[in-house]
Amino acid sequence: MTVKTIQIYDTTLRDGTQGEGVSLSLEDKLQIARRLDEIGVDYIEGGYPLSNEKDEQFFQQVQELGLKHAKVCAFGMTRRRGVEAAEDPGMLALRDSGAPVCTVVGKTWDFHVTEVLRVSLEENLQMIADSVRFLVDEGREVIYDAEHFFDGWKANPEYGRQTIRAAAESGATLVALCDTNGGSLPEEIAELTKAAVEAVSEFEVSVGIHCHNDSELAIANSLAGVDAGAIQVQGTINGIGERCGNADLISVIANLAFKKTGYQVLGGANLEHLTELSRFVYETANMNLRNGQPFVGRSAFAHKGGMHAHAVAKAASTYEHLDPALVGNERRILISELSGRSNVKALSSEYNLPDDDQLMREILAEVVRLENEGYQFEAAKASFALLVQRCAGTYESHFDRIKYHVEVSVQGDGTVTNEATVKVAVGDQIRHEVAEGDGPVNALDAAIRKALSDTYPELQKMHLVDYKVRVVNSDAGTAARIRVFIDCKDDHDVWGTVGVSENIIEASWMALVDAIEYKLGKDEK
Repeated sequence: MTVKTIQIYDTTLRDGTQGEGVSLSLEDKLQIARRLDEIGVDYIEGGYPLSNEKDEQFFQQVQELGLKHAKVCAFGMTRRRGVEAAEDPGMLALRDSGAPVCTVVGKTWDFHVTEVLRVSLEENLQMIADSVRFLVDEGREVIYDAEHFFDGWKANPEYGRQTIRAAAESGATLVALCDTNGGSLPEEIAELTKAAVEAVSEFEVSVGIHCHNDSELAIANSLAGVDAGAIQVQGTINGIGERCGNADLISVIANLAFKKTGYQVLGGANLEHLTELSRFVYETANMNLRNGQPFVGRSAFAHKGGMHAHAVAKAASTYEHLDPALVGNERRILISELSGRSNVKALSSEYNLPDDDQLMREILAEVVRLENEGYQFEAAKASFALLVQRCAGTYESHFDRIKYHVEVSVQGDGTVTNEATVKVAVGDQIRHEVAEGDGPVNALDAAIRKALSDTYPELQKMHLVDYKVRVVNSDAGTAARIRVFIDCKDDHDVWGTVGVSENIIEASWMALVDAIEYKLGKDEK
């Protein structure tokens, strides 16, 4: 069977940053570009060099990264009306960016041409042709983005045909069909992509697909476009972008690689790094991970119901459509009041506990009791591990808590000082330490580390990476119970802990102590 290579065109650095709450620094963009190149992405769109200084600097500095595979693309619009392409500032910015590929967006929908650009239909065709030809003559590979292609073709098929033919005839190597408003259905995408392929068949030009997610069909539409003849998919990592986002390239890649037959992406390699890439982009953009994200989300292969966990233990395919390791993810067995003993057994297997049904019942009962108080252990593997050890009688504390005190003071000039005092017993020694921090939790962390570091120097390798606060019973107002999750990591592992209290500092302290106890315990093993 012939295998067709599908190009992956990433626009996270441009289209992705148009999403609400998404912002990337210059260094962020360079780091993401490096990761995209490492995983085998074919094209990386860096931005619009005329729009801001950051994008202009990106195209200068990306040349120093020594990318091994990906081609860097500069994005811009067709020349302005009434201006020669060689004199248009946008055209010159694309040329001067140094990017080997230029992506030019132009109007396909006659309504946009006459009502937004305020030019004649013929002038728009000339703007497309002039812009593409100028950049081709300057030695650039040109991708033409046909904006509003599907809406435009449905409104005026003949004019839509003329626009993409103008780009193809002028030397564009690929015409990307854009579902800019994100309102098309897969069957429409398939039909009109076939029509576009036929419309430019006499030229040496390929067709790509660029879908937005306003109907939550961007991935399905992208796959439909590929089946209809598109050889390139444009989108963003994790689907970030304006309004409802873009096609999520993570899912597009995984579906093309593992679900559909006859296609190859990323050179057929590096797919086990998809989860890592997804989470790297989330972290770099300072965004929360989407737990329910297909393929790479923390919940994508998580099993909570007892019946599910029991079945997965016998045969993973009973409730998993894919081996999570193929995309770099992992199976997770969750524990909650909905779980059965199968979940407890699965989660407890790594602790070398006896196969004791009574112990399993005790652990499950303790989970149910604590969840009634507001605890959740799904994202707190380390706290659950300590709970199991306590129920089994194998838990050994590495220090005893005597007391702690946190003080937040505000100076006359508005300066805020956070100071924590911690008193603990390590063996027969009493440690009493004070530390300041950027916040009360950071001060507590610093103080307890000072108290324990002489005995446990390995704590220097433990770092707090996330801190989340949730209200458990919001109807109680300011007297509500607070649930605090803390994520920590060292050189080998990432683990989560949980604490619950009416006092946010106490809840934080509980989660922090669990994190330290788990770290010390696992290092001993």
